[in-house]
Order: sequence, then structure tokens, then C-alpha cells
Amino acid sequence: MAVLALLVPFLMLGVILMLGRYEEYVLPPREAEAEPGDRPVGGLRG
Repeated sequence: MAVLALLVPFLMLGVILMLGRYEEYVLPPREAEAEPGDRPVGGLRG
């Protein structure tokens, strides 16, 4: 039981890291976001 208590945190960390890698492969590549000063100010289109 003590060995199990020591292994569980490392197994959980491994699962979290694997999910992060999986997410990078599944999601499309992120486009470069514009700088805040490059966006137009105001929400009205017209």
C-alpha cells in the first residue's frame, strides 16, 4: 500500500503530461495573434 501511495502522484503527473502532448497533436496549429495595438478600437462595424 505504501508503494501505491508513492506511485499514484507520479502516475497522475504522467497522465497530465500525456494529455498535454495529445492536445498539441489534436488541435489545429494556433495562428499568430495580432498585437493589441494592431486591432481596431471599437465594436461597431459599418
